Amino acid sequence: MLRLLVWHLMVIAAALIPSAAVPQPAPQRIVAIGDLHGDFEAWRAIAAAAGIADAKGQWTGGNATLVQVGDVVDRGPDSLKIIQDLMRLQKEAPRRGGRVVALLGNHEAMMMTDDMRYVHPGEYAAFADRDSKGRRDRNYEINKTAIEAAYRARTPDMSAAAIKEEWMKITPLGKIEYTLAWRPDGELGRWALDNPAVVKLGDSLFVHGGISSAYASQSVEDINRKVSTALKTRNAAPTAIINDPQGPLWYRGLVVRNDSDAATVAPVPPGSTVAPTILEEIDMVLRNYGVKRIVVGHTPTREGIIEGAGGKLWRTDSAISRAYGGKLTYLEIIGDRVTAHEVPRPASKPWSTQ
Repeated sequence: MLRLLVWHLMVIAAALIPSAAVPQPAPQRIVAIGDLHGDFEAWRAIAAAAGIADAKGQWTGGNATLVQVGDVVDRGPDSLKIIQDLMRLQKEAPRRGGRVVALLGNHEAMMMTDDMRYVHPGEYAAFADRDSKGRRDRNYEINKTAIEAAYRARTPDMSAAAIKEEWMKITPLGKIEYTLAWRPDGELGRWALDNPAVVKLGDSLFVHGGISSAYASQSVEDINRKVSTALKTRNAAPTAIINDPQGPLWYRGLVVRNDSDAATVAPVPPGSTVAPTILEEIDMVLRNYGVKRIVVGHTPTREGIIEGAGGKLWRTDSAISRAYGGKLTYLEIIGDRVTAHEVPRPASKPWSTQ
């Protein structure tokens, strides 16, 4: 009778625990791929070498888990092709016992808030269709008064013809469609909102930039909820979690410290008077999230994947994209064994700058 009572109490207690707090079994195999920045050929080569997807982008990873650590977009011309692959794999992998996690990077957040300063022209061209010219012309006419006012606020004597010519130059065909796709209700915006900023898998914590001491006391669920809210509202405030230099999408302080770069300056934790060192901050994150290692992207190096702090930090941004000219790599985690792999770069045509 006592055993039965204890069992019922355990069942009730388990039911009261939030599902997110219940420990999940660690994946048998995890493959992490760093920042891709529009390099579709590099992505396909890495995915094939890692046994995650074949030459056609179909899932071949079995029960493995793929984590792409963010920053698929910008710098290169073919992020749409990569995202389409990831979208498809996110549906295919679970049918075979696998999983695909596409983390949010700071560049995905930039797209959601209309910060297009690093967009390759090829990204816009991928969204152009037969009505793009007419759509652009109509957009100009509808907003003509506001556009002219904005230009003349900077250059009072600028003619209407010169304003239109300049606006058309900075609004290439496909840009309007690209911008709309990244709105919260757009195809790519909806996809981004479905993706997390932080994920914990077994003994590993994955995040694009890093977890600073300002966020280390917050749960994975809380961070992801705040990021999602900021993206939905397209919050461009510098203090918003998606723009905060010490937030999970931008922070580099687990890798380097530089007083002139706010994204590398560690905040002073509550109850303390001094900022932690890199090792102290890494240990704080490991302890608070109950993991053995942190896997990040965001801070590029052409040297390949870098192991830091005695295996507690793994940097996967090996400047994969041809825009940077680094190495094609992926990180493999099987139990406690963590292995960095390098992949030959495939031959391909030069990217157009037009």
